[in-house]
Amino acid sequence: FAYAFAASDIQMPPRPPSIVLTIAGSDSGGGAGIQADLKAIHTISEGKCHGCSAITCLTAQNSCGVTSVHSPPVEFLRSQLLSIEEDLYPTAVKIGMLGTKELADEVGSFLRKLKENGEKRAPFVVVDPVMITTSGHKLVDDSAKDAMIEKVFPYADLVTPNKFEAEELLGKTLCTPQDVEDGARAILAMGPRAVVIKGGHSLLEGNNEVVESEETNASVGYAQDYLLLSEESSAEGKPVKDKARLCDGSRGVWIRNDRYDSAHTHGTGCTLSSAIASAWAMGQRERDAVGSSKGGENVGALCAMRLVDACCVAKAYVNAGIARGVQLGKGPGPVVHTGFPNSYKNFPTIELSASSTSMASFPAMQSYHSAKSPSSSAPALGRILPIVDTVEWIEQLCSTPGIEDIQLRFKDTTDYETILDRIKRSSALCQSAGVRLWINDYWKAAIEAGGCFGIHLGQEDLASCVDAGGLDLIRDAGLAFGVSTHSYSELCAALGVRPSYISLGPVFSTQSKDVKFDPQGLETVRQWRSLIPPEIPLIAIGGIGNADVAKVVRGAGAECSAVIGAVTKADDVKKAVEALNAAME
Repeated sequence: FAYAFAASDIQMPPRPPSIVLTIAGSDSGGGAGIQADLKAIHTISEGKCHGCSAITCLTAQNSCGVTSVHSPPVEFLRSQLLSIEEDLYPTAVKIGMLGTKELADEVGSFLRKLKENGEKRAPFVVVDPVMITTSGHKLVDDSAKDAMIEKVFPYADLVTPNKFEAEELLGKTLCTPQDVEDGARAILAMGPRAVVIKGGHSLLEGNNEVVESEETNASVGYAQDYLLLSEESSAEGKPVKDKARLCDGSRGVWIRNDRYDSAHTHGTGCTLSSAIASAWAMGQRERDAVGSSKGGENVGALCAMRLVDACCVAKAYVNAGIARGVQLGKGPGPVVHTGFPNSYKNFPTIELSASSTSMASFPAMQSYHSAKSPSSSAPALGRILPIVDTVEWIEQLCSTPGIEDIQLRFKDTTDYETILDRIKRSSALCQSAGVRLWINDYWKAAIEAGGCFGIHLGQEDLASCVDAGGLDLIRDAGLAFGVSTHSYSELCAALGVRPSYISLGPVFSTQSKDVKFDPQGLETVRQWRSLIPPEIPLIAIGGIGNADVAKVVRGAGAECSAVIGAVTKADDVKKAVEALNAAME
């Protein structure tokens, strides 16, 4: 019998999901093509995206291979695209296999219409140039490839070739990381706004002439994607326009995961490109809602989900799927579709070099809570980290019970000698009291002054420090090292330098500085804690104005709260510190 629900019985979501359209072929085996695309769209977004599809070709295939391919008439593809455009206008579009010149021409015309439509916002377009199978077999002829480059690439926000497809586009073999970087620049010149050359295949695969070396062996142990953005694309959403970050795609970004020794990787290319499109659409959905009547959650990390962030998140999603892959038929199994990334085991790093197999870590810290049952001899970070800007405050806090770490920042001067003098005086006070002194931003002065325990850098200062060779100098000085993060790509960059701790902020709204990111909220704190290896302490910062707020931050997973006004504006500093420490217990 039928049971009728009243409309009032159904709890509707606060706002509709973003539309993500996949234009690709069908895999009757269910592991790749639109089948993989739709699973990726729905699972990585956890309901924040809705997948639509337009089929370019039908394949008869299973886990052992493709036995037949049928391309429907171009007119039918046109009808599919028109029906979607008229009713379910997409936020993002993923394009997969375009097996003929006619199909590529038709998709190019469709994209041109969407991109040049002055009434609606143009969708974000990811093109996965499916041309070569995993075994190196060509799927499309030269006329289809040329039409894709000429008609589709100019409207692509990102193209995602694997090693073999990049070599087909370039007409040359990629033997070294430098070849990959040069190849990305050449593909970028073909018209797209960004390119990621995927690292699912090592540089040794498919080429017997490559000589084994440290730089090629790194591509065997790690799956490394190289992402390059145009200056225009990289500037979108950048918090400080005239300052670089390590995660800025215009610099070129190597995104690294450990490589799983698994044959069950069917559909990884389709899944990655769809996951990127979906992650970007999730961010756009949040940006559209913030400040509107649609109930925007105002979550900083999600609002900040731009192209590099989407690539990092998608790589984590695919890596988790490879880790769980199993054989279903007689051949390799498909990548498994999980949820939005939630484990440090699969979250990637942004590396300074694709050639290195390892980077030395900075001195390790452990959290106060880990030190209760010590498995490490590393010093324990305090439960709170007061941030102050005068020597007088350093002196007062050094005599306050419960203070183990203090960070000194400089808001009223940029004069090097003044900063150096303050650091020296502060260092002497901290050393005498047995308190650890962290210096914000001015790493050169901290090294020269001596006696400091650690350095804390924001993302822009981290990039300039790297460019000046500062990481080696800080490491050689034996200083600990902390890094601020606000977005997924910034977290990947922080993990790539192997810091002593990572901070996240602003958790809540703050007036202490001009912050370029929206408040993160407690859910992002929980997420960061799951994406950061447990041995690296997580510090929460921003808007933690009293012990009650610190307690909920601790409950979300942060081991330390960075505080400013909660201490400097307190009527009784000693009692405030005592209450904050108790809240962070």
